[in-house]
Amino acid sequence: MPKRPTYEELEQRVKELQRKTAKRKQAKENLDENEEKYRTILESIEEGYYEVDISGNFTFFNDSMCKILGYPRDELMGMNDREYMDKATAKKVYKAFNKVYTTGRPGRLFDWEITRKDGTKRHVEASISTMKDAKGQRIGFRGILRDVTERKRMESELIQARNFLKNIFDSSIDGITTTDLKGNIIYISPRARDILGYRQKEIVGKKAYSLYDGGIEDAKAIMKELTEKGELKDHEMRFIRKDGELIDINLSASLLKNENGEVIGTLGIYRDITEKNKLLAQLHQAQKIEALGTLAGGIAHNFNNLLMAIMGNTSLMLLEIDPDHPNYERLVNIEKQVQSGSGLTRQLLGYAREGGYEIKPVSLNQLVEETSDTFGETKKEIRVHRELAEDLFGINADQGQIELVLMNLYVNAADAMPRGGDLFLKTMNVTHKDMSDRPYKAKPGNYVLMAVRDTGIGMDKKTMDRIFDPFFTTKGMGRGTGLGLASVYGIVKAHGGYIDVDSKKGHARLASEFRPVPEGSGSLRENSETRLSARPPRLKPRDAGRARDGGRGTTFEIYLPASEKKVIKEKGKAAEVLMGTGTVLLVDDEDMILDVGEGILKTLGYKALIARGGKEAIELYKKERDKIDMVLLDMVMPDMGGGETYDRLKRINPKVKVLLSSGYSIDGQATEILKRGCDGFIQKPFNMKELSRSIREILDEE
Repeated sequence: MPKRPTYEELEQRVKELQRKTAKRKQAKENLDENEEKYRTILESIEEGYYEVDISGNFTFFNDSMCKILGYPRDELMGMNDREYMDKATAKKVYKAFNKVYTTGRPGRLFDWEITRKDGTKRHVEASISTMKDAKGQRIGFRGILRDVTERKRMESELIQARNFLKNIFDSSIDGITTTDLKGNIIYISPRARDILGYRQKEIVGKKAYSLYDGGIEDAKAIMKELTEKGELKDHEMRFIRKDGELIDINLSASLLKNENGEVIGTLGIYRDITEKNKLLAQLHQAQKIEALGTLAGGIAHNFNNLLMAIMGNTSLMLLEIDPDHPNYERLVNIEKQVQSGSGLTRQLLGYAREGGYEIKPVSLNQLVEETSDTFGETKKEIRVHRELAEDLFGINADQGQIELVLMNLYVNAADAMPRGGDLFLKTMNVTHKDMSDRPYKAKPGNYVLMAVRDTGIGMDKKTMDRIFDPFFTTKGMGRGTGLGLASVYGIVKAHGGYIDVDSKKGHARLASEFRPVPEGSGSLRENSETRLSARPPRLKPRDAGRARDGGRGTTFEIYLPASEKKVIKEKGKAAEVLMGTGTVLLVDDEDMILDVGEGILKTLGYKALIARGGKEAIELYKKERDKIDMVLLDMVMPDMGGGETYDRLKRINPKVKVLLSSGYSIDGQATEILKRGCDGFIQKPFNMKELSRSIREILDEE
């Protein structure tokens, strides 16, 4: 029979049971507390927590899971995951879960699309791990499901914004460059590569200041402006291209900052304004020339009126005295000086594009040959080489004015070669397409190119900028008027042509220091250091010889519109005074012109009627029209100018004969009057022989 426990032993067992019961109760309370804590955590997080069985049916989930999927708890419980996704997504999800099941390692499923109960689409990502029972058998899966729809939208917008900016950068007509804080280039746009001549891999990593003409000093100035003002706008500077060419740049820049507002680099946007600056300089030059031309034309006009009075009175006095008279030679010298003064005003008028032009078809080759022969006879120390195109087009031009252009260019070349040298002359046919690389836009059509190159000392940029200014000369006081090249410019422009000049500063050589070159051989183009050589190869004009000094000197290229009209050879002009009869109405607003004009007309055998201005001429012509054989009409008069006076005379008598006269020219207003039927033009100052011939040519016409 078993021994009965003692009271003490029973009491000890009771106490042990009480301890175990209390311990179990505490453990259960702790477990309940932890479960509540975890449940609270699960219900408070924004992510969805889920548990599914092996088949993918929900067995547990938190409220956030209901919110993400849009289903109430009672509907979601037991729902299979295939019910809220399409087939393609379900297949992708199955593969992910199967991999976790097979390997036993947790996994993650990124960016899969679900369909909420209301039909809207959402993007989610999920973590996956297996659940096991007490025996270690896999009984399902658990994990966290996160709604990343907004993040995906933001990422998409960011990508779109990045692509948008990239498209802007790639298609921008301006160059765009970014640098880091050390000045290293980290990005360069396609247009910037075009402007600078670099490839992407050649320039990324280079220091930005290596592109600046002013180097590190330019970079310091830019950073100073950016630091003080936060931006830089319309800053003009010069960049260095890969090929070494300097280009003008308009730069705007700003500081690049990160999301914390910290400066991380710079952004520069710039435009190549080299051609724009060239065109602006040409525009300013043209405006200056236009203003000076107007002044020069006015001076020449008034001076010609004075010369007209001197010339007329001198001619009259010479007719009245015997050649043996002591003053006869003095008068002859006065007439010669007046003619010299007239030549000066012709240069002024040529600069003002208002020279006394008689436009007709002429042969440029003939003029080049004749003028260069004459020049060569007077300048023995200069060898002249010609290469003239045999099939050269004619030009519509005033022969005397083109001769003046040629002689001025020859003289200019001679001044650049004081110890002798070579002068190369070239003519050829071209078109406006051959001038496509010029800063100006030539009118479409055929042109005749005339190139004049010397081997002289050349010109620097400062001189080049002023060579077409009137009264500018490098010859020193009293040795030149400064009108030669100015008149060349004006005459060429007045003929609808274009002029280019290139020069390389150097030292002229003696003529004996150059290799003798046969006429017509070689190439006219300069070496690679001149702009001429960089022009389109289709021209291929060949130089008549190249100096051993590497091509120093100056080249003028003149383009004149070609003419389809047949060239007419110049006839010899009558040297004697041609007498006549009849009545001439002399119209002018200058008393001195009226006085001398009346004297010349009477001496030539004509009766002179005088009208001081256009209005008086109209009234007088109305009264005496049957007696008046011709009108000698000044073009520039106050109140009523020559053009209006001519038109009113024409209305009175459509057959009226009119000879225009002016200290200006046949160009411009006078040409328009001639087109309306006026019979002729004579430019002041004219002598008695010229006037007698002009009157007879008009009166003798049937």
